Amino acid sequence: MDNSNELIFKDNNYRDYVNVDEAVKNHYLKMRTHQTYDYVQRMKDKYLVFDKPLDVWAALEKLDDLIDVSDPDLDLPNVQHLIQSAEAIRADNRPDWMQLTGLIHDLGKVMYLWGADEDGTSQSEQWGLVGDVFVVGCELPDTCVYPEFNSLNQDMTHDIYSTKYGVYSPHCGLNNLVLAWGHDEYLYQVLNNHKQNTLPEAAMAMIRFHSFYPWHTGQSYSHLLSKEDEKIKEWIIDFNTYDLYTKCERVTSLNEIMDYYKPIAEKYLGTDPIYW
Repeated sequence: MDNSNELIFKDNNYRDYVNVDEAVKNHYLKMRTHQTYDYVQRMKDKYLVFDKPLDVWAALEKLDDLIDVSDPDLDLPNVQHLIQSAEAIRADNRPDWMQLTGLIHDLGKVMYLWGADEDGTSQSEQWGLVGDVFVVGCELPDTCVYPEFNSLNQDMTHDIYSTKYGVYSPHCGLNNLVLAWGHDEYLYQVLNNHKQNTLPEAAMAMIRFHSFYPWHTGQSYSHLLSKEDEKIKEWIIDFNTYDLYTKCERVTSLNEIMDYYKPIAEKYLGTDPIYW
């Protein structure tokens, strides 16, 4: 397959949340309204059960049936975004583990298969599945997409959750923060539970934090971060080059890339089923 990275971009106006379909804005209204600290705890209890076997390729195929309603840049099935990300990383001769990370970083969206409208984790209600995430349990920053929706979140009237530090201590570090529920944290926890997973720390961070835009792009939460988190931010910004700027209208099938990526997937994830 030609991997010359000659991508035909849709346009150069990525993450334009002004000129978007009303569905995108409505998605973030619901997300900001319902994604509270208590909600996230309930979703972790409900979905982190690891009792549903599904391998990487079956999961990728399922994302051929999902279009991310929060994405203002691309309206193709989500699997196309994953293929485009991976192929751009491959074309730049980045490490094989990073190529695989590009291919699987959104696989947590398969949660829609067993999701529910009331949780925002279904095909029709995605506010608990996709979109930019933020820290729950403390005040919301104005670097969130549509900050005018922040006041809709009931935590912002809570005595503790509405404060600068909330339930956290100063400079407690990124790994001690509770983020809004979605595919990032879900996949991270699924892979963390997968005994054959040998992806490096950087890959796991890319999976877990790639949607945390108020932090890695908006520069918020400095009072909660540790010095070690600067290294993680560098990884995410590097990965974001491929996650964001490779979106185009070109369609590639999974069959075209499977021969190349399957050995890499087996190298880092083994051959046993992954339990979701």
